[in-house]
Amino acid sequence: MSTGQVVRRAQAGTTEPLWVKWSLIALALGFIFLFLILPLSAVFVEAMRKGADAYWEALKEPDAWSAIRLTLLIAAIAVPCNLVFGVAAAWAIAKYEFRGKAFLTTLVDLPFSVSPVVAGLIYVLLFGAHGWFGGWLQANDIKIIFAVPGIVLATMFVTFPFVARELIPLMQAQGTDEEQAAMVLGANGWQTFWHVTLPNIKWGLIYGVILCNARAMGEFGAVSVVSGHIRGQTNTMPLHVEILYNEYQSVAAFAVASLLALLALVTLVIKSWVEWQFERDQKAAASLPPERPVA
Repeated sequence: MSTGQVVRRAQAGTTEPLWVKWSLIALALGFIFLFLILPLSAVFVEAMRKGADAYWEALKEPDAWSAIRLTLLIAAIAVPCNLVFGVAAAWAIAKYEFRGKAFLTTLVDLPFSVSPVVAGLIYVLLFGAHGWFGGWLQANDIKIIFAVPGIVLATMFVTFPFVARELIPLMQAQGTDEEQAAMVLGANGWQTFWHVTLPNIKWGLIYGVILCNARAMGEFGAVSVVSGHIRGQTNTMPLHVEILYNEYQSVAAFAVASLLALLALVTLVIKSWVEWQFERDQKAAASLPPERPVA
């Protein structure tokens, strides 16, 4: 083996021969093509199978349009609520020491370990007609299950860890030195958050919001339990796709599914852009010369 090959392998951090490298790359690309690109392409091909007119008619159909509006509405409510909760939870866990901190962190991770269907059943148990608060809700003519509020609650439950989970390790790594310095200089809590904490966490915050929004628009299990599948009222886009497919309206089902896929692709593009911006800022910060101590 030549000296140049040894140097290149040392720089790459591996001593494996080149055929191992290219075999792993080919395996990864084959897996991506088989389980990601091929199914995604099939969605768009099936959606356009009867032409563009049938595609647009499927999207303009009243029930489909209602499902699209409801999906966007649920995301518009759930994501900002989880944004506020995520920032508050991350700040409390990362910046303060208190009794029960480990338990709070466990609660934040709870939706990752609970099936979405179980999450939906929890809300049925609480707010359903025969649930704990069902009698009181019926007496006051308040409807949560099989209505928009129940869908919002179920969506918030399955999506609330995303923002917090992106921010907690980031805030823990940054520590509290800058916040303490700002307070020593006379800044109040809001000024410290707005001018010190927020600029340091902005890319992680945006990344968490993107993931939260993607999950909110694509959630099926929990929403399916609490929605009641009422056409034109409580069907989100994933539920509408299921109904159309079960009724053998495959073109219409794939048309709505393609819209969900497009939203996912847009989310992926935004996610990649955020990661690129974050890496660029990190490199720019690393390239700055160190500050000289004042004599």
